[in-house]
Amino acid sequence: MSWENWRSGLRNGGDEFEPPTSQPHIVFILVDDQGFRDVGYHGSEIKTPNLDRLAAQGVKLENYYVQPLCSPSRSQLMTGRYQIHTGLQHSIIRATQPNCLPLENITLPQKLKEAGYSTHMVGKWHLGFYKRGCLPTQRGFDTFFGSLLGSGDYYSHYKCEGPGMCGYDLYEGEEAAWEQDRGLYSTVMFTRKAVSILANHDPHKQPLFLYLAYQAVHSPLQVPARYLERYKGIPNPHRRKYAAMVSCLDEAIHNLTLALKHFGYYDNTVIVYSTDNGGQPLAGGSNWPLRGSKATYWEGGIRGVGFVHSPLLIKKGSKCQTLVHITDWFPTLVTLGGGTLDEDQNLDGYDVWEAISEGRPSPRLDILHNIDPIYIKAKNGSWKAGYGLWNTAVQAALRVGHWKLLTGVPGYSDWVPPQTFSNQRLTTRHHNERVRWDRGKSIWLFNITADPYERVDLSQQYPHIVKKMLMRLVQYNKTAVPVRYPAKDLRSNPQYNGGVWGPWYKDEKQERNEEERHETSKMSKSKPPARREGLSIFLRCCDGNNCHFML
Repeated sequence: MSWENWRSGLRNGGDEFEPPTSQPHIVFILVDDQGFRDVGYHGSEIKTPNLDRLAAQGVKLENYYVQPLCSPSRSQLMTGRYQIHTGLQHSIIRATQPNCLPLENITLPQKLKEAGYSTHMVGKWHLGFYKRGCLPTQRGFDTFFGSLLGSGDYYSHYKCEGPGMCGYDLYEGEEAAWEQDRGLYSTVMFTRKAVSILANHDPHKQPLFLYLAYQAVHSPLQVPARYLERYKGIPNPHRRKYAAMVSCLDEAIHNLTLALKHFGYYDNTVIVYSTDNGGQPLAGGSNWPLRGSKATYWEGGIRGVGFVHSPLLIKKGSKCQTLVHITDWFPTLVTLGGGTLDEDQNLDGYDVWEAISEGRPSPRLDILHNIDPIYIKAKNGSWKAGYGLWNTAVQAALRVGHWKLLTGVPGYSDWVPPQTFSNQRLTTRHHNERVRWDRGKSIWLFNITADPYERVDLSQQYPHIVKKMLMRLVQYNKTAVPVRYPAKDLRSNPQYNGGVWGPWYKDEKQERNEEERHETSKMSKSKPPARREGLSIFLRCCDGNNCHFML
């Protein structure tokens, strides 16, 4: 009997159900830079049969929002808090900055660990690493295998942040993973690692939380050659490579699902699939017919591809049309896992499990997309344009019910059709809709329910709505903490750290204890026993139904 059926039985007054015997396993898959249109069930020419099937058998999140960039989405997933409440309002966490997700914030894996979960992360971190306390294994994960930066070479796992600032970026725990590196394409490598974690854990003894944050499909556009064959008909080389990367990712998810079934997790597992931000058209992505792209607050930058797949869902094969935001996963998953939420955490997320699983109304009525007090590039922005309530030079975006308000410069604002039929640059494409009439503006109002493509600005027609939403921005801004965006630290250069991107900031106490601590750590590490004697798993990205295990 499923945990969800038990909970439903209690709500209906039934006494025929027994309490659940185990907490659900949780697998959270975060994909990088996948555009809104870049999944088969949104009408894409990219073939994603496995994602389509999982979504069709689960619940599609069709009013789901993330942040426009990598670090902001990840920080809000990990903390359940808006950027204005963590100090990460501006841009991303850069490799050369002495910055990371503030240590005072309790993270999702920490709360799940308190609830008895075994917690594992595979893939891209991008939440800072300037000191060891910022690393994933210091923030609640029992194990970590992946990269610390925002991007890098898919095969060599090297990344350059500028001339003379290049280094290796693949970690096992808190050390460079030189010995584990076989030059594998990262989508394949991360999937194999995830399967290995599943193979070496007993699903019947302890609940598992697996956070699988793929590098794909972020640039650089790299993919094994065999995936390009099926997209020979796409003339645009960026779109062709990007499509092939999505297909490889799709098959990797299929392999992960096979592993969940093979090792006995599936029947008691909740799988969440999410992109971290909108697609980048210049790198092959597509958000059509939404406006804008990655790094913007138009719908194309923040409306995410997402779904939940689980045997524990009550209304399978449905769509969730109510508001869901990436901050909501923190309280939703902690509560689902039997954990506790502390009142003093001041969460911005809501528990939306009943909205997703049962189709009930979402407790979320609004979303603060962000307030960035550093980004004030709107030349015509002013207090006057904001009715004396708000300086419209400040980049901000707010959703309340059907309404969405933007101020400042929201970012690249064109509608970019899929780049399938040409290899010309976007700037020369005749059917790329250029926005001329927006120049000089610093405030917009849209009814997103009626106008999801943001074509009709209603700010002049409904000034009373604008004023109410500006007041809401003012209220939110009163709760904001100072922005954390430190200057570049030259000590971050990998050449000072053995050619590896990694922690460089140390206080005196750390320097005295570091060598002793690392020696102790090395002695205490032991390889977990395989659940099955002689088990050797080789997982590969392959074609369609031919994906399989070789035992």
